[in-house]
Amino acid sequence: MLQQLAPALKMTVVLTVLTGLVYPGVITGLCELMFRHQANGSLIVQNGTVIGSSLLGQNFTRPEYFHPRPSAAGNDGYDPLASGGSNLGPTNQKLYDRIKTAAEQFRKENPAYSGPIPADALTASGSGLDPDISIANARVQAARVANTRGTSVERIEGLLDSAIDGRDLGFLGEPRVNVLKLNLALDTRFPKR
Repeated sequence: MLQQLAPALKMTVVLTVLTGLVYPGVITGLCELMFRHQANGSLIVQNGTVIGSSLLGQNFTRPEYFHPRPSAAGNDGYDPLASGGSNLGPTNQKLYDRIKTAAEQFRKENPAYSGPIPADALTASGSGLDPDISIANARVQAARVANTRGTSVERIEGLLDSAIDGRDLGFLGEPRVNVLKLNLALDTRFPKR
């Protein structure tokens, strides 16, 4: 019996070392060398203080900022420890109520806009932590931001245009705007009076 167990135990030890220590160590080292910023969380530092990550959405609610997508992550949203979607189906009354409430809030915050509300302004992403919004969503919010900051919509839209991230690899996904980066650029170029 020991003759049968010995090879199995040896293979368990060898595979544990290879897949549990060597492989993760090599991959971590390569990531640190080739993708240092991403491997360390894509942190955004301002005046020596970490203020967020370009990979995680944050909840901006003040009118002088662009607002992110709604979040279903955690009890109050935007909880990176509880990442996940709402898992509510299209016929679920809770989803209907949430979207109706979000639409009413969006109309209240952007009274000058009367067109259709962009879908990403009403629905949470699969992770609940999407840091980006669609260009359409950002353009709808531009009037509110410009009004609150005491500048023209054209100047805010110019800043918005410079903050657009294109499709990944030129063909994956949609063009988008990172909300945290855009709001930081707003504070730099158009400080609130």
